[in-house]
Amino acid sequence: MVRVSPAVRGARPLRVAQVSFHCDAQRRDAETLLHAWPTLPGIASAAARAGVEVTVVQGAARRQTLVRDGVTFHFVDDPRGMPVRLPGGVPLVRRPDRILALVAGLRPDVVHVQGFQYPLAVHQLMRALPGVPVLVQDHASQPPRGWRRRAWRWAYRPLAGAAFTARQQAAPFVAAGVLRPGLPVFEVVEGSSAFAPGDREAARRRTGLTGDPCLLWTGHLNANKDPLTALAAFELAAPQLPDARLWCCYGTAPLLDAVRRRIAASPVLRERVTLLGRRPHAAMEAYFRAADFLVQASHRESCGYATIEAMACGTPPLVTDIPPTRRMVGDAGSLTPVGDARALACAMVAWAALDRAALRRRARARFECALSYDAIGRELRAAYEALAGAR
Repeated sequence: MVRVSPAVRGARPLRVAQVSFHCDAQRRDAETLLHAWPTLPGIASAAARAGVEVTVVQGAARRQTLVRDGVTFHFVDDPRGMPVRLPGGVPLVRRPDRILALVAGLRPDVVHVQGFQYPLAVHQLMRALPGVPVLVQDHASQPPRGWRRRAWRWAYRPLAGAAFTARQQAAPFVAAGVLRPGLPVFEVVEGSSAFAPGDREAARRRTGLTGDPCLLWTGHLNANKDPLTALAAFELAAPQLPDARLWCCYGTAPLLDAVRRRIAASPVLRERVTLLGRRPHAAMEAYFRAADFLVQASHRESCGYATIEAMACGTPPLVTDIPPTRRMVGDAGSLTPVGDARALACAMVAWAALDRAALRRRARARFECALSYDAIGRELRAAYEALAGAR
């Protein structure tokens, strides 16, 4: 690998390879994947608009190359990069030689890898590009246990930097020894949304949502998302909000029976909570526009796409005070302690009394300055330049 001096590099844009070893289980073609995974082209194009020369290298079922918005996307059919399962379900990731060779041929100044889930492949990548800083961005990973923790620790020792939505999210990885103390950690939001504000009344006619305030829950019905705390909060707030309604969109629902029992046991919840189930993602823009507030009670999030999409539509979030939401929401929404139904109920009542139009403007303004694709592009450029300058 030929190193590029800072003086020479200053004469051209920083050259970055964004790499993902994750292969689509459905084996879709490149055009379909770019449509199905909008964050993939959205993040790359944002970095390019920020002044970075970006090339994307994506593991795939077939080899294809596309160019979109000034970014070249290489989809690499690298079967050796696809994990196989040993007896007992243990994954064995083979050396992704085609991906490694393509990335090395790009002669990048920085490599940005999506996800911690492929430690061996990332380690092989770092060995194939000596002297090139590698940044790994978290996508909802947790530090592993047992022998996997030791493997991750060995694999990520040469890492130049890590990216999380909020810097505090790196702490468990450092405590586990997966990331070394003092490793540069950059705050970069995982993704954004093309959703936008729109006419609330038209959205309510389209979706059927009503209420004053109209509260929208989106998320899985599981212990981490904690719908039971949200229901308890709404029940506590309901006497002071006689016209409020809570609408629940959800995907997987291991707690569905418990949620139904909780609603059935309360006259207030029976009358004013509606379980909508799953809705197509494209339809969610109208639901966010129709709602006065997003309600979530998550214990843990990587970044929280529902919060991003709500704020893109100008819908203020009433969410739990955890590192990623604290960093994303700022003063454009409410942050309450995890599991605290009374605090969330107080937030519902207090925020319902505020100027709704002003709150919507504030939520959208926060989205544009901190959560939009262009904001992420600026964050990425700053991270890339810091790593390239430290070589």
